[in-house]
Amino acid sequence: MLKVCKFGGTSMADAAAIKKVKEIISGDESRRYIVVSAPGKRNKDDIKITDTLYKCYNDLAEKGSCKERFALIRERFLKIAADLGIKSDFKAVLDATEREIAEKKSADFTASRGEYLSARIMAEYLDFEFVDAEDIVRFDSQGRLNEDYTDDKVKTRLARIERAVIPGFYGRDSQGNIKTFSRGGSDITGSIIARGVNADIYENWTDVSGFLVCDPRIVPGAETIRQITYKELRELSYMGASVLHAEAIFPVMKVKIPINIRNTFKPDDPGTMIVPNEQYKSTNDEIITGIAGKKNFTVIFIEKSMMNSEVGFVRRVLSVIEHHGLCIEHVPSGIDTLSIVLESEQLKDGVLSDIVNEIRENVSPDYVHVIENISLIATVGHGMARRKGVAATLFTALANAGINIAMIDQGSSELNIIIGVANSDYEKCIKAIHDAFVVQNK
Repeated sequence: MLKVCKFGGTSMADAAAIKKVKEIISGDESRRYIVVSAPGKRNKDDIKITDTLYKCYNDLAEKGSCKERFALIRERFLKIAADLGIKSDFKAVLDATEREIAEKKSADFTASRGEYLSARIMAEYLDFEFVDAEDIVRFDSQGRLNEDYTDDKVKTRLARIERAVIPGFYGRDSQGNIKTFSRGGSDITGSIIARGVNADIYENWTDVSGFLVCDPRIVPGAETIRQITYKELRELSYMGASVLHAEAIFPVMKVKIPINIRNTFKPDDPGTMIVPNEQYKSTNDEIITGIAGKKNFTVIFIEKSMMNSEVGFVRRVLSVIEHHGLCIEHVPSGIDTLSIVLESEQLKDGVLSDIVNEIRENVSPDYVHVIENISLIATVGHGMARRKGVAATLFTALANAGINIAMIDQGSSELNIIIGVANSDYEKCIKAIHDAFVVQNK
């Protein structure tokens, strides 16, 4: 058995949390490759190291120096090192890091130093080898992860190392400069390492015991999802479930390595297991896996008689959206109707009006109607495809709750049903769906 473990910002926040991490690693000999984030918040009023490093870069760009801001970074890491009994001269490491930040004047390099310093401390504390992510993670000339080259580098470098600590979040671009993933990208690094060493499990340790069926702020006491497939996770992550970076599943999904979301502060909790379809162990009791949603969408509803017989109609509509450089969320359609769902944030400063006018010019519709302040809510689950009456149960629950449905979109895989409701009904809608499928099914 071989496990790769990634520990998030709360797990690295201070010496007390790091001591828990060491207990977890020491408790299982198969936990051999460790990926770490930069220290996160110790409490709600605390600072995240990465946020402070971005501010360091801003100070450097605006004032020519980040010495004052970097002093906060220095103080935090020196305290962690002292509390853990780190014997090496970590002050010298911090001195060198501050000099490099000033010399390179790079936002990505500056932001990456939280993970770098975190991994240096963790490697010494565990007595593992430190392997710098810049030596094994590569981006291409377009700024995208060079998967095959990275996979080869990981395999070659770690094949001769029994135990290692690797900083998450960054790698090196085609010009040899440090480049970061998007925020939360240490999850991706962990997945890359798991694939490269052909791990049996990728454990992602955080401060929650896995994914919940729905937002606990809406449904207090929402249960943990014990098992979920990659595809279900993609649907829920897209709609706002954010325990794991949305791109972190791709490296391991290709080689079918399960991901186990675990809680550093409740290590006995089994967490959520994310598995390929063929490893999913279904039960007759499970109809839905989870419910997730996002607010603030706009629907452009287009109606035209005989639209289906007009060659290129949909293409001409979509070309208007493409012309404005916007991303489309959903395109539900009927025989004479087409709806374009867009994030409202993209439609400010007259963009919505321009799009509607261009659609009228391009396809001469009979009718165009705009619906704003819409929330999209996805009900996701393997069991939905096997059960009769799922849609009826969902729509009845919403009708009984007095919720009007503005839009319905069901995926061809029958893995999910997405509905659009008014923003004001968002919380009530999620609770109604939860009660219909989870509470009533107990």
